[in-house]
Amino acid sequence: MTINHHPPEDLLADFAAGRLDDADRLVIGVHAAQCPRCRRFIAAIEQLAGAALEQANPVSMADNAFATLMARIDEPAASPPATASSRSVQPLDDDLPEILRSCRFGKSRRVAPGVKLQPIILPDTDKSRAFLLWSAPGTRMLEHTHTGTELTLVLKGSFSHEGGEYRPGDFDFGDGDVDHQPIVGSDMPCLCLVAMSGDLKLHGWLGRLISPFVRL
Repeated sequence: MTINHHPPEDLLADFAAGRLDDADRLVIGVHAAQCPRCRRFIAAIEQLAGAALEQANPVSMADNAFATLMARIDEPAASPPATASSRSVQPLDDDLPEILRSCRFGKSRRVAPGVKLQPIILPDTDKSRAFLLWSAPGTRMLEHTHTGTELTLVLKGSFSHEGGEYRPGDFDFGDGDVDHQPIVGSDMPCLCLVAMSGDLKLHGWLGRLISPFVRL
């Protein structure tokens, strides 16, 4: 697999430092599992952080800190209630990266002609949400920007826009400073893993007309 598009270094650094929420961390984690270059960068950041901790001045702890920690470890973990749909719903594609195979999925839905979305159920989604996005061959998205951020990782197939062509393993970042119009390759469907905060902001009269009906 040849990967030509990577996450920005600040996102990789936030991943290494544990500063991303679950949706963003999932997308970066799946990309890094396939990308030696990004794994090396993350490992370097982790080593720098470890060295900084070793040089930090020790801070005194409360006398009961250890007992409090052990008491919390012994507490039974609260498990979220499992619903029938979260147990039984199958992903849009059976051949997913290992990290995604352990995720729970919601029901898929059609969001536009030739486009289906399937939410991924995560415990920490205050800022962004994660989902699989399936698009039919040759699908042309409307030109748009974003009110938040969009992290997209290609799992299968391809798409292209002004930033280039994106194939399996490639990462695409969008925010309010990015205007693009993705076009899916004509040879096969495109399956992407997406983490998104905010909403799409569609351009043109058609975009303004259908914006109230498009929810990713």
